[in-house]
Amino acid sequence: MTEVMKDPYSGLQTIELSHHWGHGVPSYPGQDDVKMFRAVKHAQHGVMAHRINTVMHTGTHMNAPLHMIQKAADLASISVDRFFGNGVVLNVPKESYELITAADLESAGADVQQGDIVVINSGWHHKYSDGIEYFGESPGLSKDAAEWLVKKDCKLVCVDMPQVDHPLATSLGPHRGGPTMNRLAAAYEKATGLDPKKEHSEWNVAHKVLLAAGIPTIEQVGGDVDILSNKRATFAATPWKFEYGDACPVRFMAMIDPAGTCRIDSGK
Repeated sequence: MTEVMKDPYSGLQTIELSHHWGHGVPSYPGQDDVKMFRAVKHAQHGVMAHRINTVMHTGTHMNAPLHMIQKAADLASISVDRFFGNGVVLNVPKESYELITAADLESAGADVQQGDIVVINSGWHHKYSDGIEYFGESPGLSKDAAEWLVKKDCKLVCVDMPQVDHPLATSLGPHRGGPTMNRLAAAYEKATGLDPKKEHSEWNVAHKVLLAAGIPTIEQVGGDVDILSNKRATFAATPWKFEYGDACPVRFMAMIDPAGTCRIDSGK
């Protein structure tokens, strides 16, 4: 856990909600690793500059509606007001292969207001690694959870899991382009006694519900998100202005005022 930073003028505390990004960052099974090298080095040139070859869906990253919805908004087209605003972190602890349902969100212990930025903390960010468990056994949102968030008119939905959906509802399992984790379906059936094709018959259903409603998502939230569990905060994300971009790495952070005396002025 890193130290919470406090602004000496305003009293606002800033909290990191991103994982580290760089060479060797965990990447989805079936996708290339981040490749980076120093094209120019201090010892040789007195300056440093990197060259990078990367899949955009690595580390803490934002997905634009275009990611799954044809002709929807790309990263450059998303209104910038969605990247900053008030919201809440919902504490919804889950174990391997479990679903986060609308009932879970409703009973999480924090009130979601209309138009909020919602961050879901399942606890899975503690497992962040290039591991079978992290990617293959993670929880995911159910369809009704996504529909519940749409009804709340969320500005942004963020999860601390590898992806919004349950892994068996993605191409990690036996869906289009998959399985990119060959052992996943059998391991799920052995662990749960459930049929993955029956339980997760729709491909990326929760993510498609959110993106079809124009709600961008952030996956793989990390950092010190536990500090904010079931608390309200002001959030800020910094995606690229990427034309035709479906996703990009993003720095994500929160601001809180424990004393309750400092507010961002409306300007009126």
